[in-house]
Amino acid sequence: MAKCLVAQSEGPSVTVNAILAGIVKANQLDHLYDKVLGGLNGIEGILSERFVDLTDMSEYENKILCQTPASALGSCRYKLTRTTKQEFDKLVKIMHKHDIEVLIYIGGNDSMDTVAFLNEYVKEKQIDDLRFIGVPKTIDNDLMYIDHCPGYPSSAKYIATTALQTWLDFNVYTRKEVFILETMGKDAGWLAASACLSNIVDLLVLPETVFDETLFLAEIKKCLKEKNKCYVVISEGIKNADGKLIADKKISASNKLRNLIIDTNTASRCKVLELSSIQRCSVIQQSLVDMDESFNLGVCAYMYSNKAKYSGHMVTINRKNSDKYDIEYGIVDASLVIDKIKTFPKEWILDNYHGITKEAYDHILPLIDKNTNIIYENGIPAYIKPYYLNK
Repeated sequence: MAKCLVAQSEGPSVTVNAILAGIVKANQLDHLYDKVLGGLNGIEGILSERFVDLTDMSEYENKILCQTPASALGSCRYKLTRTTKQEFDKLVKIMHKHDIEVLIYIGGNDSMDTVAFLNEYVKEKQIDDLRFIGVPKTIDNDLMYIDHCPGYPSSAKYIATTALQTWLDFNVYTRKEVFILETMGKDAGWLAASACLSNIVDLLVLPETVFDETLFLAEIKKCLKEKNKCYVVISEGIKNADGKLIADKKISASNKLRNLIIDTNTASRCKVLELSSIQRCSVIQQSLVDMDESFNLGVCAYMYSNKAKYSGHMVTINRKNSDKYDIEYGIVDASLVIDKIKTFPKEWILDNYHGITKEAYDHILPLIDKNTNIIYENGIPAYIKPYYLNK
């Protein structure tokens, strides 16, 4: 009785469940496996044998799952390492015990690490009846060997929309002031850069550029002199010339900059908005491109999952040409992905924090085209009750 096990890990997104829905639907149509099991709370839950049977999911549940934000199976930050061989052995025994042939693991860099390590381990032990496939998912969009990560387009759409809407709200008064919008992105500026699609951002500070206090304040003064207002967008991971984060354990980067602006009398008023988790869980701004591609990546992972030669690999999205938005799905060795960061291209960043280039706009804009048709119940978006909450 061959079974497929699917689990999710690390930070959630608004389309991570669409990947899961794609895997389940593919098995219903193709029947490679007798059952599709969901592992609750990632590797942590799998090691505790906490599973839910998703095989016979209804068409309606599958559809609602696609629009349910966060991880319906629950997530974890637990990472297997080469020093935890006893846990590798335990996981292999659990897979054999439950007749599980393949683990499809959905997540970011650490999750692809787990896929690569598990594949190395079974090869080392000459275990040839188990397979491991990775599916990328990170709104930070910082994984290598993929054009863009599932979850990023929807977060980009939310951020650009929020920038426009807060800018309109911010500008109703005649008073001189600064507004700072802070996005996620510890190592890469993809999320913050997407705010520029709103065409209202005055200054953009990314982790890829050095934060120069003198230059930053001078640019704010110029903007205030010209417009009486200055709308600033920053990544949480911005750093100074020494590579030290502007933020610390006590205060966020945006509030640090707010205090700097006030204390230097650059402006007497400065508002701050930290988007935090809302930028990854707002289904209202779910990108249709993102949802469709996430579902299809799930189908793609399923199709590769029964071939031994693809064990230890991650499914990908590749852009076929730059003239129009045209993508194809593929697969890459997960070991090539780990411990690498895809930063926002420096050649796409304008000098003096003045935003992004046309090439950057052209790259991101197709990803946020069109919204999904959200199904509502009692006036709010319908969602699947998380499987980890079911008794």
